[in-house]
Amino acid sequence: MPIEDRKTMANTTNVIQNIILENREKLNITGVLDVLSFDDQVVILETELGLLTVKGENIRINKLSLDSSEVTIDGEIYQMAYSEKEGIEKGGGGFLNKIFK
Repeated sequence: MPIEDRKTMANTTNVIQNIILENREKLNITGVLDVLSFDDQVVILETELGLLTVKGENIRINKLSLDSSEVTIDGEIYQMAYSEKEGIEKGGGGFLNKIFK
């Protein structure tokens, strides 16, 4: 989805998501719907704006509150990337589909 469409979607649905990365060691995320997968190197989150994959080393979920839609992740953060929820739900060959074949 182009960035212009995503901005329009966020404005029409009143979705606000904040991502705050402090010194590549502490990551605070709001707008989290669910934690789909996690280990010490990868965390996959379902957010209001799509799937968010966080990669690094020694990653741990320090705070998880689905009531307030907040997650805090500690560790050495190397990468964050969004992907579309629709591709995963329709069997688009995503990470979780490969695991559960």
